[in-house]
Amino acid sequence: MQLWNTFSKEELVKRLSESGHEFVTISFYQYAKIANPRLFRDHLFQMWSNLEIVGRTYVAHEGINAQVSVPVVNFERFRDELYQIDFLENIRLNVAVEDAGVPFPFLKLKIKVRDKILADGLNDETFDVRNRGIHLSAEEFNKLTDDPNTILIDFRNHYESEVGYFKGAITPDVDTFRDSLPEIEESYLKGNEDKNIVMYCTGGIRCEKASAWYKHRGFKNVHQLEGGIIKYANDCKEQGLENKFIGKNFVFDDRRGERISDDIIAQCHQCGEPFDTHTNCVNDGCHLLFIQCDSCKAKYENCCSQECQDTIHLPIEEQKALRQNNMESNKIFKKGRSEKLIFKANRV
Repeated sequence: MQLWNTFSKEELVKRLSESGHEFVTISFYQYAKIANPRLFRDHLFQMWSNLEIVGRTYVAHEGINAQVSVPVVNFERFRDELYQIDFLENIRLNVAVEDAGVPFPFLKLKIKVRDKILADGLNDETFDVRNRGIHLSAEEFNKLTDDPNTILIDFRNHYESEVGYFKGAITPDVDTFRDSLPEIEESYLKGNEDKNIVMYCTGGIRCEKASAWYKHRGFKNVHQLEGGIIKYANDCKEQGLENKFIGKNFVFDDRRGERISDDIIAQCHQCGEPFDTHTNCVNDGCHLLFIQCDSCKAKYENCCSQECQDTIHLPIEEQKALRQNNMESNKIFKKGRSEKLIFKANRV
């Protein structure tokens, strides 16, 4: 069996449309010792291909981090087969809050072997990653964050918290999880060793590692929101609890966001109007992630700037030549940061 995708984007959309499946988007992670990540990766690919699952998953010696869309008709079989894997038995499956009007958040199945399932910059041999913080239910989270002796910290990146966050949370201006660990300790935790530290992220994986790291660093009262924002939103709805999250929860698939509350706390990066939907610049030499309202999307043809708009109208060969000559593009076009974005607090 072929263990990778060979279809074009257009072919993938056609295949998914013709399948007639309704999909449910699931995310889960688990830190565990995987002796042979490549063998495990191939096993998952075969198993999930048979169930017509699409999505993105990372496998490493330290565990698995998965975001997949499962045909509803195959969900029970997917769950049962997943639970038959020893270290994934009864693993919590975070179900997407909404589809955000996107029928296919993922178009194909990608399972990659990596050095780590989360780029954290830490040497896991120096501390016990299993000695994590106390997991909080949605109800416990609401209660503890009402305590004035609590520090609530968002462990996501700047472009994620820009569109949504918990009331009263500290939202560090960082580009990556790797950046956030030293920044948060130095700027917010030092001197507050006696306070309750409560952290949250999208689905829980970043807090799982961060809470263990900070306990290793000597902080005692470390807590994390179990299942992250995704589980919290679902639990608040099901249990009739107060929802303290305002705005959107940024997600790493084609939806780019789940509406948690009706509040729009961000603005279009091009005109400043209230808006909170992320897009990628359509210029293949850019693909900058930014917030663009419908009017600016029409005006700039889904581009982040006049320069990119001019570029997409050049002959394809000229566009390719420009991309080849732009060796510094990875330093210029960062997620949500560019001098071209007028209505964005930039730090390029």
